[in-house]
Amino acid sequence: MKSSHRIPPPVGGVIHLKAFFACIFLRRAKMKETPVGKNNFWGNAMHEVIWHGRGGQGVVIAAQILAESAYLQGFKGVTSAPTFGPERRGAQLMASTRISDAAIRTFAQIEKADIAVILDPSLFGVVDILGSLKPNGLILINTTQKAEEVAIEGCLNIATLDAAAIALRFHLLKEGTPMVNTPMLGVLARASCLVSLEYMERGLKWKMSGTAAATNIAALRAAYEETSLKRIV
Repeated sequence: MKSSHRIPPPVGGVIHLKAFFACIFLRRAKMKETPVGKNNFWGNAMHEVIWHGRGGQGVVIAAQILAESAYLQGFKGVTSAPTFGPERRGAQLMASTRISDAAIRTFAQIEKADIAVILDPSLFGVVDILGSLKPNGLILINTTQKAEEVAIEGCLNIATLDAAAIALRFHLLKEGTPMVNTPMLGVLARASCLVSLEYMERGLKWKMSGTAAATNIAALRAAYEETSLKRIV
């Protein structure tokens, strides 16, 4: 079976040393904590990601790009799907991504995810986001706060980014609204070390081309660099 323990590759000839050592540290700790065979986002076969956002933010597209990126990286099983509701602008929307070293034989709704990605932080008052995340899970939040400033109870690894600011900087707009999905993919690459930045870029190229691809890749890289992290391990 192909190992999913991957280190983010060099980008533009520069190795991201902080991310490199953070990934190694967190993986080792997780491998010590979690028995083999239990679902966890490192050291096990199945990795489950749930996306929380609103229609028009690119929630479903982000879930698809993550799945494609994981497939290109070498994972044998990937799925993505909206969890409920149409992607109507402004409406609450959830999507999911499953990534596995083996073929995926379950298509049920994810009950407890390894990773939760929050594109719209106002949803904390609407959805039981923390209730959908496993203990010691990873939560990624689009917010102006640094990870250390986020007041969340429980044992969670936290990563934050002002994804709206990144979207505005790179003119990722749709009808005047910042498209934060690409920046949040950068956060996921940095914080989880599950799918590398290189393969996230390949996933973006699968979904788009030309100037759109180049602009989104630039935003992805900026998001990766500017992610704020708080580890519990």
